[in-house]
Amino acid sequence: MLGAFGAVEIAGPRWCGKTWTALAAGASVVHVDDPGVTPLVEADPPIALKGEVPHVIDEWQFVPRVWDTVRRTVDASGSRPGQFILTGSSTPRRHEVSHSGAGRIGRLRMRPMTLSESGVSSGVVSLADLFAGGSGFETTPVRTALPHIVEQVCIGGWPALIDADVAHAQLMLAGYWDTLFDLSFPAVGRSGSTARSVALALARNVAQAATHQTLLADVGERIGSTETLSAYLDEFVRMYLIDELPGWDAPIRSASRVRTKPKRYFADPSLVAALLTLNEDSLLRDAQTLGFLFENLCLRDLRAYSSVLPGASSDAVRYYADADNLEVDVIIELRDGRWAGIEIKLSDAKVPQGIDNLLRLKKKIARNPAARNPEPVFLAVVVGVTPFVRRDPDTGVYITPITALTA
Repeated sequence: MLGAFGAVEIAGPRWCGKTWTALAAGASVVHVDDPGVTPLVEADPPIALKGEVPHVIDEWQFVPRVWDTVRRTVDASGSRPGQFILTGSSTPRRHEVSHSGAGRIGRLRMRPMTLSESGVSSGVVSLADLFAGGSGFETTPVRTALPHIVEQVCIGGWPALIDADVAHAQLMLAGYWDTLFDLSFPAVGRSGSTARSVALALARNVAQAATHQTLLADVGERIGSTETLSAYLDEFVRMYLIDELPGWDAPIRSASRVRTKPKRYFADPSLVAALLTLNEDSLLRDAQTLGFLFENLCLRDLRAYSSVLPGASSDAVRYYADADNLEVDVIIELRDGRWAGIEIKLSDAKVPQGIDNLLRLKKKIARNPAARNPEPVFLAVVVGVTPFVRRDPDTGVYITPITALTA
């Protein structure tokens, strides 16, 4: 991206490694969130751009005018690539910047580390290879264990916790949330205690298409209207704490793309575990909650892996649900219309159910004359615990643990 754009923004939740990544590629840096630097940049935004290129402007959103200053500087240089790297932990409101930066500033969405990046996944199954026909796929014995999956759910993909145990991770993540509720939300005019109530409601409904009415009922009397709730939800999205997963249907102009309620996932499953004060023992006793958090873990990784597929757009990952009670957890659709369906199951015991859902979807799409590409490139069930990476001999559906998957 540095070779294509005058500036690149790395955007994602706090603590996921944006600054480290930017500094690894940058030659100089200014930290706009530094209390000694912020007032100087507010008084003179171009000062933030001074430095050897690629110049890193860390936490630029503390002075939103920096964005337009970068955009104008890139324009003035004839769009010379590789000048600036911006990092941001929240998206400024629309009135705070005058231009989107389209064509000048490329955006790279960063999430906490995938299991492949943290070294937990063996990477023997490549998502790109499956989209290319699966020539590299081989039946392989794998070692998986539920306690190990639970540990990854609780610790998450945070670089600072890569060698931490669960107890240490829980302390750090509780502090992470306290900082957000005590400082970040009040800084944008929102109540920290109300934000905590909304976060708990979101956590209790993670991986579900919960309506505003459901969330309001969960929050209680702290929020009196859907408008206020929407404002808090927007802040969680702006801070990259939650991702909304839109619905999908094969006909490219289908109205159901718009009508399907989004599912909400957190940037990392450990954020949910920390909010609900869940540890390894409590999750192992609650299979339903563990299933939702495992789904959140898989969505984190699948979104990251999909983002680097050739021909993938920024919203390549969706889910499918229809009036016939058919639901498929993940649909990955490329720009040329090729698609794949993925079901997420915690263990092998649920694999037949996942295969059945996938085949029902395949059959339904094949009957639709409006579908541009009725046949999926592949179908897969991603599981937590299984003895083999394999392909179902009767249906051709791939079965792989998340701990074997990579981009």
